[in-house]
Amino acid sequence: MAKTIVIKQVGSPIRRPAEQRATLIGLGLNKMHRVRELEDTPSVRGMINKISHMVEILEEKG
Repeated sequence: MAKTIVIKQVGSPIRRPAEQRATLIGLGLNKMHRVRELEDTPSVRGMINKISHMVEILEEKG
């Protein structure tokens, strides 16, 4: 079983750079308080690190 990570959007993309908005959309988040379960890969971790001020890690499984 692959490791997964559960993330939640807690910050608004309003008045943020376009790159940060695109990163949110790439993670499948685009509205406040959305929760996604994603595979825990280095690329996903890097995306989370870029927008760590707008997302929160809820749970790490696996």
